[in-house]
Amino acid sequence: MHNEASSHEIERRLTNLLPSEALEDHADSVGVIEREGKLQLPPLVWSFAFGFAAGESRTLAAFRRSYNSTADKSLSPGGFYQRLTPTLAEYLRDLVEYGFDEVAVPHTVSEEFDRFRDVMIADGTVLRLHELLSEEYKAPHEEQAGASLHLLHNVTDQTIERFSVTDEKTHDSTEFETGPWLEGRLAIFDLAYFKYRRFALIDENDGYFVSRLKKSANPVVTDELREWRGRAIPLEGKQIHDVVDDLQREYIDVEVEAEFKRGPYEGTRSLDTKRFRVVGVRNEDADDYHLYITNLSREEFQPADLATIYRCRWQVELLFRELKTQYELDEFNTTKEHIVEILLYAALLSLVVSRDLLGLVVEHADEGIVFPPERWAATFRSHAQLILRDLREYLAYSPQPLLQRLIEDAQKIHQQRPILQEQLATTIQPTIEA
Repeated sequence: MHNEASSHEIERRLTNLLPSEALEDHADSVGVIEREGKLQLPPLVWSFAFGFAAGESRTLAAFRRSYNSTADKSLSPGGFYQRLTPTLAEYLRDLVEYGFDEVAVPHTVSEEFDRFRDVMIADGTVLRLHELLSEEYKAPHEEQAGASLHLLHNVTDQTIERFSVTDEKTHDSTEFETGPWLEGRLAIFDLAYFKYRRFALIDENDGYFVSRLKKSANPVVTDELREWRGRAIPLEGKQIHDVVDDLQREYIDVEVEAEFKRGPYEGTRSLDTKRFRVVGVRNEDADDYHLYITNLSREEFQPADLATIYRCRWQVELLFRELKTQYELDEFNTTKEHIVEILLYAALLSLVVSRDLLGLVVEHADEGIVFPPERWAATFRSHAQLILRDLREYLAYSPQPLLQRLIEDAQKIHQQRPILQEQLATTIQPTIEA
């Protein structure tokens, strides 16, 4: 009995995340379900969630086969495609947003991050689209089309805090909003998000940040936070980039003052200044420094600690690589905007399900076992078809027999369009008879 109960743990986990009744109710409220009721929403959602991971290729035909192998009644190609609407895209987006809010993997980050409520990484990646979508998804080059997927990755919970989709020309930085939600959280940025005003707002909301220092940013040093013996070059009063090439010390640890413009108020933007900490960690191979700007105190975080913290950005790079390699979220050949959105949200839904099951795995595994993200992604993908089959049985769906589905999928669809063998036979037969 214990084995039978534990065998359904995965299915219970998934149906608790996305209950069938809730899927149907929300579909009804947004207008996805049509009156004849032939479409079954739970199988459709699960076919998208697992079809991206388990499908033999990322095609609409593969998703239809996944749906037909799960639902009680099969859909013809035309019947399936006509249900892929902008409303369905909005519905899937709602599910992704809900799913990311619900999913959390037990704490997996290093102990040095325990003092933060969460560790957050903001980043974006470009998705290449069909050139006929260049009006909807503008790219830097006129003959191209591209979308940008912007993610706020919660490293602590191994999930996505926020996401947005824009055209490629939209700058990553515009998709990051500061506010009270940052309290107690550490945000890690690359240079695309560099703004003194943003850093000031994070600090004023009792949040923390670490970012690379832009080469074009040259703040004035107001204080040295570490004393050096001997004939060390004094830095106070100098601009950091003016002297960094002359230094040989292992670390740089200084306070700087940066000038920036505040947000608009009554039509004007006032100038302001803020003091931050700049740290340099020497890169012996390149004979230069990696420079970081932060509001983390020297008492708690040494320069080497900041370099280690910044390396956490690799987590979001792995996440994008997972989406692009495991779920093939790299290029879209469709010319329809809403189909792009459906495929994109299907991939993110796969990520939601993957992370939820990772949470279950971590809960049941022995303490201390580590699950590298890429290895977990490959494991999830290789078992996705089995999980979908078990989920179908758990939900008591009874698809048509496999033989019947094979007949339906393999037969000629349009009677007026002769297949190649028929054309050859028609052409060759008179010659043979002659």
